Amino acid sequence: MTDGNLTSAEEDVIERIEDEDVDFLRLQFTDILGTVKNVSVPARQAEKAFTEGIYFDGSSIEGFVRIQESDMRLVPDPETFAILPWRRTEDSAAARMICDVYDTSTGEPFEGDPRYVLKQALERADDLGYTVSAAPEPEFFMFEEDEDGRATTETADHGGYFDLAPKDLASDVRRDIIYGLEDMGFEIEASHHEVARGQYEINFEYDDALATADNVGTFRTVVRAIAAEHDLHATFMPKPIPKINGSGMHTHLSLMTEDGENAFHDEDDEFNLSGTAHSFLAGILEHAPAITAVANPTVNSYKRLVPGYEAPVYVAWSDRNRSALIRKPAARVPAASRIELRSPDPSCNPYLAFAAMIHAGLDGIEQDLEAPDPVRENIYEFDEQKRQEYGIETLPSNLGEAVDALEADETVYEALGDHVAPKFVEAKRQEFEEYLVDVSEWELDRYLETF
Repeated sequence: MTDGNLTSAEEDVIERIEDEDVDFLRLQFTDILGTVKNVSVPARQAEKAFTEGIYFDGSSIEGFVRIQESDMRLVPDPETFAILPWRRTEDSAAARMICDVYDTSTGEPFEGDPRYVLKQALERADDLGYTVSAAPEPEFFMFEEDEDGRATTETADHGGYFDLAPKDLASDVRRDIIYGLEDMGFEIEASHHEVARGQYEINFEYDDALATADNVGTFRTVVRAIAAEHDLHATFMPKPIPKINGSGMHTHLSLMTEDGENAFHDEDDEFNLSGTAHSFLAGILEHAPAITAVANPTVNSYKRLVPGYEAPVYVAWSDRNRSALIRKPAARVPAASRIELRSPDPSCNPYLAFAAMIHAGLDGIEQDLEAPDPVRENIYEFDEQKRQEYGIETLPSNLGEAVDALEADETVYEALGDHVAPKFVEAKRQEFEEYLVDVSEWELDRYLETF
């Protein structure tokens, strides 16, 4: 029974908890670096979580607050309730809800909560009369574990792009992952082996940007949990193996108008893209270096963003080939008109990455920017002189350059908010500085006995 102060969605969750014999709830949120955190509470606390929130110490979370400002409050979003399929038994189950974080001193949403940062971006879009749809394509590797249960970089198969068993020996694992995702409410569109050995991609259906960002965190959790049940380690590290393709998270974006029409579609345009789409695309190209710091946030990200491994490093767009940063995919129906940003990788914080993309695109619309002509040739085959003739710039080559670009870009920096932006920059500068003073195995192998 409830006290009558719950919304209908919250009451539905209470009923499901009883019907599904849920005994524990994981209340999840995401820190600035994109790591999913959770507070586990007995399921009987669900009503209290909805009406009062659950308190926690924010000073222990990366980039949140200082010790003297530590009290935070989690308020679960009932729309995100889902049973955890790997935690179900015959007589009990565990479930999760994704939470918004509130500042207890003000009672307002905590501006350091990445989910709040994305909500602010979506409010800006709403003020302009748009809703934002997104669909990412997260790639990942699965590796064998050693006798101590630690991850190796030995793959369980030697398949390639779209290969089938027996080369793709992980097809059964992917099947179980898909079942787990579907149990948690995902609409799966496709699953296949990627280019590199041990690399896979599972695509899920378009949704509004907030639900999609929630889904990225859930996707990573489900993939890791179910891979572990098969004694495999799933990783979203962008480039775990040198000299082969890395893992990306190509992200499809479109805007919908208040009457439900696709604001990116124009039947009379050569590329079936509206003026709004061209300006949005131009905004992302304009701010691409700064977006890179957020969408490719690790030192390892830049081992993927190098020429020669199908990663997009050239700031251009195309309606035909995949060598450009942005691609206009073919659309079967007007509602499917969209653009695809190909640079993000799955190590990013999806809330912050989507917020950066959205603010950049909306800036393009507000400034009425004009997109350059598409590049229909294979940019991978251009030499430096030809790229200069076409006016094609390259993305930052390392995390330090990307953070410099972020700090210099008022639009993207402000997109992260007054709390997150400086904390994010501080963390990433420290990461890059630690990398610069480290000595790698490559250096030891090459120089130790030579000099």
